[in-house]
Amino acid sequence: AARIGLIARQLYGRQPEKATVYLHGSFAATGKGHGTDKALIAGLLGMLPDDMRIPSSFEVAKEEGMEFTIQNKDIKEAHPNTAQIIMEAEGVPTMTIQAYSIGGGRIRVCKLDGLDVNFSGESCTLIIRNVDEPGRIMEVAAALSKAEINVATMQVFRDKRGGTAVMVVETDQIVPKTAIDDLESKPGIIRVKFLDPNGTTV
Repeated sequence: AARIGLIARQLYGRQPEKATVYLHGSFAATGKGHGTDKALIAGLLGMLPDDMRIPSSFEVAKEEGMEFTIQNKDIKEAHPNTAQIIMEAEGVPTMTIQAYSIGGGRIRVCKLDGLDVNFSGESCTLIIRNVDEPGRIMEVAAALSKAEINVATMQVFRDKRGGTAVMVVETDQIVPKTAIDDLESKPGIIRVKFLDPNGTTV
């Protein structure tokens, strides 16, 4: 659960000012008893899963001015260990992430702002939201090649033809900020986020 919160924070690019957390299935049934709720908030605060402050994450959030609410919710067709997190901050677009725990500290992110995705966050991962139109995938591949970044896997998800798409690109190296800025400057690219499994964000 702490890893879900941490990856949500990394994808958002900052600590949210307000977080709404929904727990589904087993997370909802045993969340308080197992400390799932505190672990999720700890992750949003940037704490790693082995951080000794996790049990006091609610108090830390209050000290740092992060408002949060936690509720149970029945999420259709979701994995039993699912959390849905909505993050808000002034001047930053709201982001919704849905992820689930598969045990052993491993997770899968399955939805990002309502779009189906599928990644673990265990590798360097570039997440690109773009307009679904010809040439965007080639453009991203060319930009990564120029930066000498090797692509391990690439997945493309979209809500509808010609609508919004998301590219999830796992890479062998950390993608430099210059390459991210280059991608964000291109027409049709809406937002670019980079997930570093070691905990840093861009």
